[in-house]
Amino acid sequence: MKKLLLSLMMTAMPMTAIAENQLSPQDIRAEVERIKLDALDTFKEYLAIPNDGRKPDDIAMLADWVENAFSTRGFEVSRLAEPENPLLYAKRMVPGADKTMLVYLQADGQPVDPSAWYQENPYGAVLRESDTNTWENGQWQDISWDSLKGDINPDWRIYARSASDSKGPNIQFLMALDVLENLGVTTDYNLKVVIDTEEELSSPHLPQAVMDNREELAADMLLIFDGPPHRSGGPTLSFGARGITDLTLKTFGPKVAQHSGHFGNYAPNPAFQLVQLLATMKNADGVVTIPGFYDGVEITPDVQKILDDVPNNEEEMREKMGFSVVDKVANSLEASIQYPSLNIRGMGSAWIGDQVRTIIPPDATAEIDIRLVKESDPEYLMGLIKAHIEKQGYVVISEPPTDAQRMSGKRFVQMNHFTSYPAFRTDFDSLPGRFAKSALTHFNGSAPIMLRTMGGSIPISPFVDTLDVPAVTVPTVNPDNNQHSPNENIRVGNFIDGIATIAAVLAEKVE
Repeated sequence: MKKLLLSLMMTAMPMTAIAENQLSPQDIRAEVERIKLDALDTFKEYLAIPNDGRKPDDIAMLADWVENAFSTRGFEVSRLAEPENPLLYAKRMVPGADKTMLVYLQADGQPVDPSAWYQENPYGAVLRESDTNTWENGQWQDISWDSLKGDINPDWRIYARSASDSKGPNIQFLMALDVLENLGVTTDYNLKVVIDTEEELSSPHLPQAVMDNREELAADMLLIFDGPPHRSGGPTLSFGARGITDLTLKTFGPKVAQHSGHFGNYAPNPAFQLVQLLATMKNADGVVTIPGFYDGVEITPDVQKILDDVPNNEEEMREKMGFSVVDKVANSLEASIQYPSLNIRGMGSAWIGDQVRTIIPPDATAEIDIRLVKESDPEYLMGLIKAHIEKQGYVVISEPPTDAQRMSGKRFVQMNHFTSYPAFRTDFDSLPGRFAKSALTHFNGSAPIMLRTMGGSIPISPFVDTLDVPAVTVPTVNPDNNQHSPNENIRVGNFIDGIATIAAVLAEKVE
């Protein structure tokens, strides 16, 4: 009933003249303060819905909830693509508006391993506090959810899968819409929202859906409400993100594991072959040694100035993460993420731990992710890697070797790759850049931290390339949120402040 009343209020309330800046930061903060308990209860309800993209039945429930949330706020909802997981779409057109904002939200989340969580159900939100206000797992004590009805400590944390990545931003966005509604504000632009339910699966159906619906999705700018801000926690805008290519390499020994006593020093060990091969791809300083891998990347003086303006305390950051010797691809963290990366994200061969046995394994596998930058051509990089492997004396194949190949006197590497999406990067003076910077500056009283690119990958390039629309990310969660890991969380203060931040952005006039 409450949501229905809100929807009716939207058409009854007079429009606030945003052009005259009648909506002050104080107005927004006061309204967020008034609705924060409803926001937290809505958040808890939403967190309870499982959102593993590998489980279509769970995504079906999630999609129904999201569609209802947008429809009750006056949006027309539909589905742009509906394989096992739908790509949700909501739009609200404003009479007389000559600009359109497209918004990207992610609704699915990483899988959960309940045994690694400090709570029985990773989808059942748990509220926690810590006397020391440190974020390490195990130092937080459960407190009653009803504690939120009293004086709220902004340093309390809500623990649940997707609390920050990215159900938190979803609810912040929805509640920001309510803030504007309640204050009688109508945007001076049309609003279109895409809600991705396959982002953690690399959004396999999104590029084609954008292609098929390019006229419907046409917009003047794209804003992404996702991800953490700068490590300082200060207001941040990100103007790019790296793309990603997944690469699997597999080496082969005997067809069946063999006794290491009987055949050691005779049967080839594929695990040694694999680690020796991988070791040729990087030097001891962590720099990729494959010729041409960094081609096209140039840190000009202007770019260096942008990177230097980011207020990183790298010594403190390294201490928190527990290492002191860094890779030497570039001279700083910000400079390093301007280059493509080659990362071993997992390796496997035979058994370890309690299952270890004295055998020569039949094969060994390395799972690699390559983070792409705007200058990277993924197929070009794959060609470089293939040529490098061949130079080490291997024959590159795409399927396991046949018996005839095994007896040919050659060594084989199975190589398979998949590019989810390339990188994107937007100019600081683009329409969404000027729009979002103006909004955050007006709201906070100072300019936000401006990141040329973020290290992570999000599926934005299909929009940027197909729709020819510039994109900027507005992150609103705490940097230390354990995203993708057990015990993911969101700081209560960040959750509440994020509602106000997004409301301030949505209330800004498009110029």
